[in-house]
Amino acid sequence: MGYHSHNRRLSLLWRTILLLTVCVLISQVFLYTWIQRSVNDHFEQMDAEILTHAAFNLRQHIMDIPPDDQHHPINRQPSALETSGLGYEVKTVITDLNGQVISSQPTDFVNTFNDSRLVQELWQQHHDQPFDLQLDNRHFRAIVIEHSTRLALIALPIDVHHQYLVQFNSHLILILSAITFILVSVAALSVYLGFAPLSTISHKMTRINAEQLDDRIIVAEMPSELRPLANAYNAMMDKLEHNFDSLSRFSDDIAHELRTPLATLSTQTQVMLSKPRDSQEYVEQLHHQHDTLEQLSALINNMLLLAKTQKGLYDSQLNLVDTESLMTKLIDYFELIAEERGISFEKKGHFDAVLGDESLLQRLFANLISNAIYYAASDSVITIAAVSSTDSVITNNTHVLKETMQQPSSIITITNRLNEPLTQAEANKLFERFYRHDKTNSQHSGTGLGLSIVQAIAHAHNGKVSITIKDDYEFQVNVQLLKKTQTRDPY
Repeated sequence: MGYHSHNRRLSLLWRTILLLTVCVLISQVFLYTWIQRSVNDHFEQMDAEILTHAAFNLRQHIMDIPPDDQHHPINRQPSALETSGLGYEVKTVITDLNGQVISSQPTDFVNTFNDSRLVQELWQQHHDQPFDLQLDNRHFRAIVIEHSTRLALIALPIDVHHQYLVQFNSHLILILSAITFILVSVAALSVYLGFAPLSTISHKMTRINAEQLDDRIIVAEMPSELRPLANAYNAMMDKLEHNFDSLSRFSDDIAHELRTPLATLSTQTQVMLSKPRDSQEYVEQLHHQHDTLEQLSALINNMLLLAKTQKGLYDSQLNLVDTESLMTKLIDYFELIAEERGISFEKKGHFDAVLGDESLLQRLFANLISNAIYYAASDSVITIAAVSSTDSVITNNTHVLKETMQQPSSIITITNRLNEPLTQAEANKLFERFYRHDKTNSQHSGTGLGLSIVQAIAHAHNGKVSITIKDDYEFQVNVQLLKKTQTRDPY
């Protein structure tokens, strides 16, 4: 249900257009209201000035009429009112306080009243304030004034104003609707063109396959807002291509390494089965096959260890490891092997406890010490030293986000004198899987995974390992491990 409702959601383009349309409509309503009110206020102000002027003249006219002549119709008097409206046709009706009509100008204007008391009622409602009045489908702006014992209604026809406002409102609605349509259309086109580069990224992502990992986005052709996304996509593809190439090479190397012992086993078995042999030959051949199987087993175990360490370590696997006792135990184990070539060990410095997996760290240093013994010159000294350091490390584990800022770390260095010169470029290749520097020595039964395992274990512990060559003969391996870490749940 949630999946289908998610699919029914509007696209980003339509959501943007809908939101923009709502905003434009709201702004247009406010604009329409403001313009309409401004025009109406303008006409009302003009009409109020005319009515005020007409009311002033009417008061003067009433004051000029003799008392015995006040019952004569005002429209019979000199045409002061005809000009009181400043060229407008002002209509007046004068009544007494009881609503009895005394005079009307023009004379038929009073006939439009349905109620003789209308002037009195309008006076009670508005009291010298202009108001709109509709009589016989005609529109007036009117005012009722009181003078002495008389009420006077002054009405200004505004049919022309009303008709103009109706047409103006129609045109205004049409113009605002056209503006809204143009704005929404331009915005929709802009959004569509703005999102068009996303289709390029989407198209390239759909074309990703194992045979085509070199396709990249030209960042310069992207708008500035999408350039970070394009850079991130290119960086992702670079990592993907590198990892896939590494995986392909690793697969080829595994196949090559496995093919040799398997071919040996197959050949030896076929030879032994080709004809009957005595028991001693079978025993000797079984010993050879056992050695080959051990080599094959060691290779498989090393590859499994690499896969394990590359996945990272859980917090439950990390404990404080005493590197002092660990190094002492490893030196005691390798001393007998080293004595055969006159090689001795020298341990110096303070070995702090580090946070890690003890079995993996033992494998790490065992690989380093065994390699140091193999490549060291005879009658030389292998120095194992430890120093404390403070380094800034920020790592992202597969399982837990670890942030280690200015964390104390322990640097353990293993230094030995080489039997043969080695350049820094050659030393850097030693971390590559299945790489063997001394390929001519058949006595060395290594698989070429020793230092790769060392590097993988160090990375799994959020540490690092490096090799430094001095004067082509001094070989130094530096292993940096954190003495403590702070873990933070990303959620």
